[in-house]
Amino acid sequence: MSLPLFVHPGLTSVTTGDTVELSGEEARHAVVVKRIRVGEQVALTDGSGTTATVTVTATSAGSMSASVDAVASTGPEMPRVMVVQAIPKGDRGELAVEMLTEVGVDVIVPWAAARSVPVWREDRRTKALAKWRSTAREAAKQARRSWFPEVADVVSTPEVVDLLRGASVPVVLHEGASGPLADLPVPGRGEIVIVVGPEGGISDEELAAFAAAGAEPVRMGTSVLRTSTAGVAATAALLARTRWR
Repeated sequence: MSLPLFVHPGLTSVTTGDTVELSGEEARHAVVVKRIRVGEQVALTDGSGTTATVTVTATSAGSMSASVDAVASTGPEMPRVMVVQAIPKGDRGELAVEMLTEVGVDVIVPWAAARSVPVWREDRRTKALAKWRSTAREAAKQARRSWFPEVADVVSTPEVVDLLRGASVPVVLHEGASGPLADLPVPGRGEIVIVVGPEGGISDEELAAFAAAGAEPVRMGTSVLRTSTAGVAATAALLARTRWR
């Protein structure tokens, strides 16, 4: 069974035998919620590729001290995966972020699509982005990821076009497409960009702009998936041919 994982931002220069201190909300979660006690082993990560296995030496309600047993650093996995997620209704945005994080997506980009029902104006945008980022952080901990995904700022359709132009594999999911996702060639490196439309679908104008950038739409099967699950299914299908082999 894998060790409980907590976030510690200062692991870059940590070596075996060092003492590290965990404080604030992460320490409270470890000691009060998870009931971690002296003598137990846990894992700490900075979310940027470094993970330390530590043994707890002291605890209080707001802090935890531990001795470092081992430190491991890894580079980002390839190919890099970015999912451009049209903003969905209700809490389906957080559901999408949670599952995309668990499956291994590197960057999640909220997209204000033409047919997106929610409109993130300035006040709502700040709160919504904070919620998406918090969800990604907690899901990354649950999935024991050493690299946490980035949740970017909300983008417009022209910005999505730019992202597709720069992709090694540009993917636009659409249930009416003639070509299947399975036929796309997937390199072992570079960046895959997957565009997921809103509940109302991607507009004809958006599809035309994406096609002009070299991203013809593809389908995954005969079923029409929800916007909150389509990106997860597409990512899994592509990673099964690359990282997961």
